[in-house]
This record gives sequence, structure tokens and C-alpha cells, in this order.
Amino acid sequence: MGKIKKIKGENADKKEEKTRKTSGKVERVPTFIKDFDSLVQGGFEKNSANLLVGSSGSGKTIFAAQYLLGGIVNGEKCLYVTFEEKKSEFFRNMKEFGWDFEEYEKNGILTFLEYTPSKVKTMLDEGGGEIENIILSKKITRMVIDSVTSFALLFDDELSKREASLSLFNLINSWNCTSLLTYEEETLESGLAPASKALQFESDSIINIYFLRNKEVRERYLEVLKMRGTDHSRGIHELKVTNKGIYVNKAISKKLKIN
Repeated sequence: MGKIKKIKGENADKKEEKTRKTSGKVERVPTFIKDFDSLVQGGFEKNSANLLVGSSGSGKTIFAAQYLLGGIVNGEKCLYVTFEEKKSEFFRNMKEFGWDFEEYEKNGILTFLEYTPSKVKTMLDEGGGEIENIILSKKITRMVIDSVTSFALLFDDELSKREASLSLFNLINSWNCTSLLTYEEETLESGLAPASKALQFESDSIINIYFLRNKEVRERYLEVLKMRGTDHSRGIHELKVTNKGIYVNKAISKKLKIN
């Protein structure tokens, strides 16, 4: 355990050194999700690992796909790792927004990897495995893992989850790509989405999506719970899904109070 902590410290030092310009400002990776970046000083910190938490149907996969799309349009190589969704289903669902990820894969801009949680365990034992080879050989700069919920369920106790999460985030931090990991969890009555304590602790940021019932309909809200090194919004904002994708209403919601 002590050795893992040492590795994390070394990775953290390297990452901080790589992600700061000579002016001392943090380099940002824009998500290209309308009005989200303005809530977090321009986007995710470069080479950071970010956790997106929400219940089923909240819009996590759309958010993650749009984050990758922004990179693709910007000329970046992207990797999508999924534990649950089939490639054909993902491509078909994203075409409803006008996003042709199948074409991006054919052109080599996107790599789509169907994985199992147990393979991630093997990857940790191997110190990188197939995912690391793809990232290094193709010079991937954006990665999505959708979702790490199944991975967390492989471990029986919080200590085992913590050790595995530590190893996973150490690897991600060494890959020099900006990552978004989704985690499925039902929100509580108060609206909170606590996620696994191990994942919360290791991630550079936590973004909660609340999919709450308001009388006869459900509405989506977004909160940036934490983001290291960032003066981020402390408000609750409406999250809208349209036929062109997802966007954030920058106005702080007056309808939702989370204690």
C-alpha cells in the first residue's frame, strides 16, 4: 500500500508539472459542452481524471460522448472504453444527435473498446495492458470509461475498492490524456450522489447529474461537487438534452435545493 501511495505522489508531481504553463496557469481542456466550461474556468484540467456521477437515464453517456466529440472536431485522437454498451448500440444511439462515431472510428480518429470489468483487473496487474498500448501508440489525448460502476462491484469491501481505485487512477495519471469516467448511482432524496468513497477520493473532479422527479416529469440538474485547482461554480444548474446534444443552463436553479 505504501508503494502505491509513493507512485501516486510521483505521478501527481509529474502531472502538475506537465499541466501548468510557464505563466503558472493551469492548462484547460474544453469539453465543448455548451455553457459547462464557463462553470469550471474553461474546462477540465489537462491530464486530469474526472468522475461523472448520475442515475440511469440522467445523461451520463451523452455528456461523455459529447466530450469526445469536442476533441474529435478539434483534431484529437480519442478512446471510448465501455463495460456495458455494445458498439452497434452506441453508434446507433449517437446518430440520433447527428454524431457519426462509426465514421470517426473508420477514419482512425476514435478507438472504441468493449471491455469487461475483469479485464480492467488484469490491466492493473499488467501495469497498463491493451489500453495503455492503444493510448501510447495512437497518441490518445481524450479518454472516456463508461462506466466504472461494474469495476467497483468486483470488490467486496471499501479497502479493496480503495486500493484498486488508487492503482487505476495512478495508471490514468501516467497516460497523459484527459479522462472522464462515469459512475452510475441512484440519487438520494436530498439529491446527493455520493458514489464510491474510493473513487471520490482519487478523482480530480466530481460532477453530479441529478435526474429528479418534479410532479409528473423528471428534470436534470448538474452540480460540480469538486474540481481541484479550479474556482468552479457552487450552484445547481439545469441540464438540458436536445436533439443536438446536451447543454447547461448557467442560471442557478431556484427550483432545486440540495442540503
